[in-house]
Amino acid sequence: MSKNEKLLAKLLNEHMAFTWPELVTLLRRLGYTPIEGAGSRVKFDIGDPSAMITLHKPHPGNELKHYIRRQIIEQLRSGELIQ
Repeated sequence: MSKNEKLLAKLLNEHMAFTWPELVTLLRRLGYTPIEGAGSRVKFDIGDPSAMITLHKPHPGNELKHYIRRQIIEQLRSGELIQ
């Protein structure tokens, strides 16, 4: 299993914690470019406006909330980047 597959499996597993650095790594490997915005806002661009992902960095910790993970998974599936 490759590192991409391991990160994706971890993202899809609701019982495992998934951190911001892991998300950034996974999205970069899928072709996204992070664009820092004001404050904690970050956009992940892949060249298609409908596939852009806009998030706030989690704080005070690094762990992503479950509803954020579900939104990311839904966006990646709708863009056919994951199954």
